[in-house]
Amino acid sequence: MRHDKMEKELRLMLILVENHKLDVNAICERMDISRRMFYYYLESFRTWGFKVEKDEASVYSIDRESPFLKQLYETINFTEDEAITIRKALDVAGGNNAIVDRINRKLANFYDYKILSDPEARLQAAHNITVLYEAIKYKRLVKIEKYSSPHSQSVCDRVVEPFLLMNNNNDVRCYELKSEMNKTFKISRMGNVTMYDLSWEHEERHKQVFTDIFMFSGEKIFPIELRLGQLSHNLLVEEYPASAKYITQEDEHHWHLQMNVASYLGIGRFVLGLLSDIDVLGDEAFKNYLKNQLKENVKRF
Repeated sequence: MRHDKMEKELRLMLILVENHKLDVNAICERMDISRRMFYYYLESFRTWGFKVEKDEASVYSIDRESPFLKQLYETINFTEDEAITIRKALDVAGGNNAIVDRINRKLANFYDYKILSDPEARLQAAHNITVLYEAIKYKRLVKIEKYSSPHSQSVCDRVVEPFLLMNNNNDVRCYELKSEMNKTFKISRMGNVTMYDLSWEHEERHKQVFTDIFMFSGEKIFPIELRLGQLSHNLLVEEYPASAKYITQEDEHHWHLQMNVASYLGIGRFVLGLLSDIDVLGDEAFKNYLKNQLKENVKRF
């Protein structure tokens, strides 16, 4: 029974990652599930940390910037130069080759070939990065022109204080004056970027985004402290190698973990799955989170 449920969850996840046109009814028909079950799965995905989006036509999809998908993508992705080289090699081998066509379709799901193959688009992106770099260096305001936002379904100008280029210069962290919020903008979604001869006025409000070892991101950080047994220690280090620097050995069978996380979701799932092998030392907010999770799960039986 659990195997069947997991298979449906994974099938639905694959559909939503690539979904651009299927509405709820079409997905339910394809999956042979009810609308109620569909929304139940969506809520589960959100709980697991996936970003579920709905456009103006009520078409649901999963944002590829979701932590797990982003981690998977960064593990297997190619650089821009590698992607361009692959595209050129496929073009040479092209013709009516069905395998080449299938590879091209798969690559198109992950790479914006309009930017990778269009010299003008690449030049524009390079220009925007240069302007943003200068603005950060000299603490100047910029106007991001015609920024395309899938969340608000809009294309508009943004006046911001940029303060951090991220993810190999694919993103920039900014303080937006209109919303008075810190936001991360994608370079690929920008039109032109213009630097103003105006200095920052809100530097004290700039907040960098923190990403924990479980690939959850946020402006706030939450401390956790655990005593791990041998099983939980081995699994944590194997699944999340970056955790090793936060661990010290106490004795032959116990290890002490102390680190910050951006969300309790990732570390919470790990602890709840190995509760008999872990002592939760802190903090109190994390202990309360685990207690509430246990209570909610008990109610299901």
